[in-house]
Amino acid sequence: MVLVLVLSVLTISYASSLKAYFQQHSQIQQLRGQIATSQSSISRLEDEKARWQDPAYVREQARARFGYLMPGQTSYVVIGEDGKPIAAQATLSDPRTSRTTTPTAWWTSEWKSVQLAGNPPPTGVRSRPLKFLGGGRR
Repeated sequence: MVLVLVLSVLTISYASSLKAYFQQHSQIQQLRGQIATSQSSISRLEDEKARWQDPAYVREQARARFGYLMPGQTSYVVIGEDGKPIAAQATLSDPRTSRTTTPTAWWTSEWKSVQLAGNPPPTGVRSRPLKFLGGGRR
């Protein structure tokens, strides 16, 4: 009887220790995941900080965010159909992941402009301006 009592006490004490061990192990795994996330965030922020040290990047950001111009440059604002300026949509992307597209020759868009100028749409047919050169009639 004493032996059974001693074995049950030992089992209970080892079970609680084992439970604490597994809880601590899972907590360590969660903390390691948080550390990895934090390290990737830190490296991303350090890369951004390094970009801000480049004067060309600072000039580009000043132009894109605040509309600053260099001396001698002229700013143009594109107005939408609603009469409000259309905001520039400048986004930064990783050049390694950017998609490459086949460029079209510049003279194709110029030729469409010449064709449109030579054959303008009738004034009574269209009530809205063209969205782009070479746009069809509505």
